[in-house]
Amino acid sequence: VVFTAVTDPVAAMLTEGNITGTSDKLPVEAQLKLIRTMLPEAKKIGILYTTSEVNSESTIAEYKALAGEYGFEIVDSGISVAADIPLATDRLLTQVDCITNLTDNTVVGSLPVILNKANEKGIPVFGSEIEQVKLGCVASEGLEYVELGKQTGRMAAAILKGEKTASEIPYETIEESSLYINSNAMNLLGISLPEELKERATDVK
Repeated sequence: VVFTAVTDPVAAMLTEGNITGTSDKLPVEAQLKLIRTMLPEAKKIGILYTTSEVNSESTIAEYKALAGEYGFEIVDSGISVAADIPLATDRLLTQVDCITNLTDNTVVGSLPVILNKANEKGIPVFGSEIEQVKLGCVASEGLEYVELGKQTGRMAAAILKGEKTASEIPYETIEESSLYINSNAMNLLGISLPEELKERATDVK
């Protein structure tokens, strides 16, 4: 078995047996560096997540462990179903300077609602992959799922060629993060891109 885009293969019990693949674990530290660079005065980062998603909980734990190194406090808000999101977003927006989004399926499904509410309050939302930035998040130091798929394909090819068995290949995370920005969303909120980020940024507006 070769899996792809599993955030925490250990928690999902996918690390034993003839199985391998790729994780879409978020580059949390890179995202914190990005937010600090773009919002030098920010103090509190909000995160919405589904309480039943183990992957979201493990990512939030990593955010909390690293946030202090960048002068941030993480304010998280758990929801059970998509219907909880509007009210949870309203509450969260009163407590934070920005929101960073995960790859939480329920939350991502309601991203347009979150973005509309955040834009009305003038609060930027950071994404975790390119499609979220296309939808209106200001930026993301995150994933490109096509590249992750190619990385998974290379692992599968090695197995099919008989070079290794799945059990001999440890699961892999994304090889490097990419910086995506949405200049339209940034302009709406009066955010400018720092000079040091311009060279590697891809504008998906």
